[in-house]
Amino acid sequence: MSDNSTPQPTLPSQLAQSSRLDVPLHALLQKPPVSPTPSGTELEARTSLALSLPAFPHRLKLPRQIAVPHLATLLSAQIYFFAVLLALCFTCPAATRASELTQPTAEAFQRYVQRTEARMQSELADPEHFLYFDSLSKEGKNSMLTRLHTGQVVIERMRTDDNGKEIKVPGGLVHHWLAIGFIPGITRDQVIDLAQDYPRHPEIYAPDVQQAQVLAHFDQHFLVSYRFYRHAIVTTVYNAEFNVDYQLPDRSRGYCFARTVRIAEVQNPGKPDEKELSAGNDHGYMWRLNLYTRYLEKDNGVYVQIEFVALSRTAPGIVAWVANPYIRSIPTAYLTNYLRTTQRALSSQERFSGN
Repeated sequence: MSDNSTPQPTLPSQLAQSSRLDVPLHALLQKPPVSPTPSGTELEARTSLALSLPAFPHRLKLPRQIAVPHLATLLSAQIYFFAVLLALCFTCPAATRASELTQPTAEAFQRYVQRTEARMQSELADPEHFLYFDSLSKEGKNSMLTRLHTGQVVIERMRTDDNGKEIKVPGGLVHHWLAIGFIPGITRDQVIDLAQDYPRHPEIYAPDVQQAQVLAHFDQHFLVSYRFYRHAIVTTVYNAEFNVDYQLPDRSRGYCFARTVRIAEVQNPGKPDEKELSAGNDHGYMWRLNLYTRYLEKDNGVYVQIEFVALSRTAPGIVAWVANPYIRSIPTAYLTNYLRTTQRALSSQERFSGN
């Protein structure tokens, strides 16, 4: 055992110097005890922390006498250590205090959106390059089609440049992802009918969507109010309004641009003191959100492609190396859930109708 007169090193320092430890390594890395039967809260927390975590910052030199079970404990402790660190990142005052959306940040994001939509318009005008996989090599396209036809949701990270140069957004993070799914045995019009059935969205897409209401509707234009819910270490609730425009250029294709005109974080949702924080002067987890969806009826089903373009604050420098990659991962979970839920809803509808 260590001499009590010597100051105890921190946990990371101990791990980095494990070859010189005099105490059993498994005792050092012991996790806090949990109940034999985890509660619902514990299970939810464990699920929320099941992330792709950064590599451990120290190369460990393990003593030869450490057995394989002790190595498993070490790896488990590594994951646990970073899970706790990530939780601290989102609960420490530096990461959770209010943040203001500044004009330079908003203007830079708007430039990003304009360049992105310009690229989209050129693709939408060309039926031969309507979907993402149309621009891939023959081998790449066939590989992606195989994955889609076996029920997978394909997720790709996207980035828009300005004449080959990165569009920098000071003080903000741009989240730009693309997801594609395939729903067999249904038509384009069935998918769009579900997309436009906004009052049903809280039932279909729970818990991500808690409320949905059409505020105005004319032809293929909608003004829609949503309440979004997201739990990922921290819980956030937003009231958002979208301008939504659908276009149906022919009998097999369709697309939709949904742009937020207002998004406000809700404080104490569902409680008597519930209130909205000032838009752009909140925790900064979501300042802007645009969703661009394409539909193509083909191969006895419908391909659904969504691009997710959003803006959030950047994390403080002290925690950015952990927090920023995690913040960027949230859209992938949302998009995967959205497409899989749409697939299930429409497949169930077909079975129910007997078609």
